Amino acid sequence: MSEDINYFAHETAVVDEGCQIGEGTKIWHFSHIMSNCIIGERCNIGQNVVVSPGVVLGKNCKVQNNVSIYTGVICEDDVFLGPSMVFTNVINPRSGVNRRGEYMRTVVRKGASIGANATIVCGHDIGEFAFIGAGAVVTKEVPAYALVVGNPARQTGWMSEFGHRLRFGDDNKAMCPESGETYILENNRVRKLV
Repeated sequence: MSEDINYFAHETAVVDEGCQIGEGTKIWHFSHIMSNCIIGERCNIGQNVVVSPGVVLGKNCKVQNNVSIYTGVICEDDVFLGPSMVFTNVINPRSGVNRRGEYMRTVVRKGASIGANATIVCGHDIGEFAFIGAGAVVTKEVPAYALVVGNPARQTGWMSEFGHRLRFGDDNKAMCPESGETYILENNRVRKLV
């Protein structure tokens, strides 16, 4: 734990040695931040959250109640992790077999949102501003701006950076109704026009 504490941790939270926690971060009731985690500035870690050793969370990440973030997970800035969602880190776990040397990496890119009770199977990255629906089970890579739902998760559309469904016209362009920003769909990939 840093010597100059510039974050809030509820008295029931446990923060292990060797963690780096950014200014303005809040860690709520009964959460456990395990050794050697890096948590950015202005994050909010809800109640009963487990952040396993070596996890990295960028700035302004929102982690809702009852979330498990296991070793091997990296979340970039502005990631939202919905209530009771979970990451895995071993593809074939067995109680009687030690697989600690086989943890797989999963990267959640900037601005992505993962809905309540979703499961992210390890080794499958989530693209920038992707939107994972509640209860989805992600078993493959998710492209930037993609909307995926179901078990197994299947892509059903595209989302804006403000979290609105994008509806593309004949010109392969769509506008976010909230921000007014324009997006283009090319080669089954979406990008924001600057």
